[in-house]
Amino acid sequence: MSVVVRPLALSDLADLLAVQLACYGEGFVESGEVFARRLASPANCSLVLEQGGRVCAYLAAYRSVRGKVTPLHGDFEAVARPDTLYLHDMAVLPSCAGQGLARALLTPLWERAQQEGLRHTALVSVQGSQGYWARHGYTPQALEDAVQRQRLATYGEGASYMVRRLLQGPGGHAVRVSPR
Repeated sequence: MSVVVRPLALSDLADLLAVQLACYGEGFVESGEVFARRLASPANCSLVLEQGGRVCAYLAAYRSVRGKVTPLHGDFEAVARPDTLYLHDMAVLPSCAGQGLARALLTPLWERAQQEGLRHTALVSVQGSQGYWARHGYTPQALEDAVQRQRLATYGEGASYMVRRLLQGPGGHAVRVSPR
């Protein structure tokens, strides 16, 4: 079955919300209005994955700075000098799990971030996903700033801010990296 990865569009919001609800339940569901505002952000670089013409996964992401957390239900805030690809939310329909769809979303964004000169990628791990992200090279990082710790707290107990370095070659050129 054909797989297409493309930029997330406003026309995808109903499908995105259905995927989100199937994966997270109501506790982490963010509204279509929030996602519409995120799509309008100049920092946005979110993707959607279609399989056989059906949206079955998405990755909400944007360019940010290391140590900055987007709170649950928060907007993607553009920064003057981004150094980090922030992965806010990734979900794959449970019926499509185990097919490598998450990697199909992650790989092009990691590569693009490296090409743009971003040095890190970061996320907030929720719902016991820390081991998954650790297998992809992410490690927990303490947040020094009290405001960022408050933002992290919006995700509930067990949420963890995690960072992965994007390797750069001589002269700042991207080096292709395969996650572990």
